[in-house]
Amino acid sequence: MNSGGDNSESVYDVIVLGAGPAGENVADRVRAAGLTCAIVESELVGGECSYWACMPSKALLRPVQALAAARSVGGAAQAVTGGLDVAAVLARRDGFTSNWKDDGQAEWVDEIGADLVRGHGRLDGPRRVVVRATDGGSRTLTARHAVVVATGSRAMVPPLPGVETARPWTSREATSATQVPARLAVVGGGVVGVEMATAWQALGSHVTLLVRGSALLDQVEPFAGELVAEGLTEAGVDVRLGVSATQLRRPDGGGPVTVTLDDGSQLEADEILFATGRAPRTDDIGLDSVGLEPGSWLDVDEMCRVAAVEDGWLYAVGDVNHRALLTHQGKYQARLTGDAIGVRAAGREPDTRPWGAHAATADHDAVPQVVFTHPEVAAVGLTARQAAEKGLRTRVVDYDLGSVAGASLYADGYRGRARMVVDLDRDCLVGVTFAGPGVGELLHSATVAVAGQVPVTRLWHAVPAYPTVSEVWLRLLETYRG
Repeated sequence: MNSGGDNSESVYDVIVLGAGPAGENVADRVRAAGLTCAIVESELVGGECSYWACMPSKALLRPVQALAAARSVGGAAQAVTGGLDVAAVLARRDGFTSNWKDDGQAEWVDEIGADLVRGHGRLDGPRRVVVRATDGGSRTLTARHAVVVATGSRAMVPPLPGVETARPWTSREATSATQVPARLAVVGGGVVGVEMATAWQALGSHVTLLVRGSALLDQVEPFAGELVAEGLTEAGVDVRLGVSATQLRRPDGGGPVTVTLDDGSQLEADEILFATGRAPRTDDIGLDSVGLEPGSWLDVDEMCRVAAVEDGWLYAVGDVNHRALLTHQGKYQARLTGDAIGVRAAGREPDTRPWGAHAATADHDAVPQVVFTHPEVAAVGLTARQAAEKGLRTRVVDYDLGSVAGASLYADGYRGRARMVVDLDRDCLVGVTFAGPGVGELLHSATVAVAGQVPVTRLWHAVPAYPTVSEVWLRLLETYRG
């Protein structure tokens, strides 16, 4: 059922605030447990990921990677006679967003038997949600068992002088733009910054990447950020480290934007993208009605129950709990949380032991992520530095990916690197990082090894096929054994 505001009151077993990937997965799991569910959404069903993040950004990046792959193989390279067809790339991107229409995803909600309630939902005390529809009507929903906050996060733009009249891009504009700016300034060296610099440079922008710190992708192994910086520079991006924007100026809100930097210099661009972090979308969802601070991240336990709320009826999944701001981790949390709600509703105790059926342990120990730049970065678990900070006794093993037979076949002059971090006391991997073309498809093998705590002695018996890039696993293990 797709419903708006009708000044009515309804009772459900579970109410979910937010119909992005995390909210959808909670709804799916509680429905599978036989519970009734309403899912409240103020924008598009499918959320940020479907329309302004994962899907459109990767649709923009895939043609870049495909073209680079063709150009790196003798015989194929000679057949590449032109650049990207910008109109075709943008049209393909639009197809992956369903042209920013959510009919298909709304139909899916109906198919699982959940009720879609369109409007802005706010908590109104324990287990109550008031939904204000766009037509001004309101509807009160009451939950028998649980309310789940899955409202996600929004891009943060620093309050610099002139920022409001400069109309900067955030990740939403960067993934949905219909025209290629001749000059694009990107502020931020994290995932969004480097991916969008990659995409728009390839589509024809002259991109300047402004990074406050001394490296790109500072949450992964340093070599990965270094390889990405090299790739961006070779593609024509002007990568500037150790620099910050201090002021923006865009007269009358039109024309180019002038960016003043902290060294006193200025940069002119046609658009400027701020990729400078995320904030929780919790400022106007009624947190104060249950004793919580509006606009705050929501601290949760291992089954994603909000810790500060009595009786354990309020949950938070996805970005809002700040455990791991990745779509796949939010969906993972949502699956476990939905199952836990179902178990509790049936009067049983959830299994919240580490790696138990209702504990989001992977959020701490086995978070995977792929950065879709050229070269790609794929990582899971802890970096060497993070392992050392946790006091683990480890050995770090590195290997040149380009020297693997499968890599030399994959691309002429293949450049890349692999690292595994071994916990010596437990004889298992706690972290793996790959950087190189096409390494995203290597990652799940590493995720299984880390999450499964597979002993290194057993990994020796996992034989990689020859000649594939996966043979890097054998080379890492040979290096480790000596």
